[in-house]
Amino acid sequence: MKRFAIGFGGVLLAALVAFFIFAPGYVERDMNVIDGLPLPPVSDEARALHETLTIVDLHGDTLLWKRDMLEAADRGHIDLPRLKEGNVALQVFSSVTKTPRDQNYDNNTAETDNITLLAIGQLQPLRTWTSLLERTLWHGERLERAAAESEGDLALVRTPADIVPVRAPDASSAPVAAMLSVEGLHNLEGDLANLDALYDAGVRMAGLVHFFDNDLAGSMHGIDKGGLTDIGREAVRRMERMGMVVDIAHCSHQCVAEVLAMAQRPVVSSHGGVQATCPVNRNLTDAEIRGLAATGGVIGVGYWEGAVCDTSPAAIVAAMTHIRDLVGIEHVALGSDFDGTVTTRFDAAGLVNVTQGLIDAGFTEEEIRAVMGGNALRVLEAGLEPLA
Repeated sequence: MKRFAIGFGGVLLAALVAFFIFAPGYVERDMNVIDGLPLPPVSDEARALHETLTIVDLHGDTLLWKRDMLEAADRGHIDLPRLKEGNVALQVFSSVTKTPRDQNYDNNTAETDNITLLAIGQLQPLRTWTSLLERTLWHGERLERAAAESEGDLALVRTPADIVPVRAPDASSAPVAAMLSVEGLHNLEGDLANLDALYDAGVRMAGLVHFFDNDLAGSMHGIDKGGLTDIGREAVRRMERMGMVVDIAHCSHQCVAEVLAMAQRPVVSSHGGVQATCPVNRNLTDAEIRGLAATGGVIGVGYWEGAVCDTSPAAIVAAMTHIRDLVGIEHVALGSDFDGTVTTRFDAAGLVNVTQGLIDAGFTEEEIRAVMGGNALRVLEAGLEPLA
């Protein structure tokens, strides 16, 4: 009996180890999907132009998943080989620290959390199991480690000077630039002083909320959907002073209005769409688009159904066209939400499909260069400069 017990214990331990090693991959495989639907042919003209573009994506959630971003993966949307194949010059990697069970676009509370189970299942450091702040600090460490181990193929962006190589005429030989952002400042854990900890960890852009209301502001997907709290207003002021770009993605309409009214620097909507082409609650109204444009900011258009009501390049470009026609081409950018538990038509390696879509819609070469990265670089370069 004793021998049997030891044997059974060994089998159980092996099963648990196997579960923790392999389960995270199975979870992600069902959540970050390429739908495989047909794509229009890509012309030689589009491929040639695409190779000369400086491409910036304002939002990807790759740090949420347990895989080596330096290695090609058979799941998800982003890794370094696919960024290179897609000719991406700068990728913003977001830190997601909490999401509600049964997450939806309409009404969520902060009472439950999916990410705790993910942290445990991925065998992350114990400190991340109980602290939202530590989860972002861990994501920052992972990004730093990836850059250090990339043999010069991945470089961190923390200052305007770090963006200079991305703009260089020979940027095609430069490393892919990576910048850290945050999806929801609930990871401050009620203490605004933790903004300094986030900044020290490399965070240079942050959304105030994610899928639920928090102590800074109301979420478009929360219960109250209110505006900024006193803490939220002070957070916006501090972020602007320290050189951390303010992101209104997921904010309630009242939150958006109040942020835009007080902003002294360009504001970003890192990933989403517009109500005019896709009337989903998280997308921006025309009034909000005009308000954001007045700050000098950009709207990162996403590639999934909740952002553009389809996954086709034509749907993505339709949202971009509306923004251009309403407030000008200088406010259009890319915000894929790759690896954000979304289904898309292509991954980071397939970004030439957006270039083709813009050509098909009659965008000029100058406009395409602006949309694919020029506009985002302008805003990031300005926004990362701390104020005296």
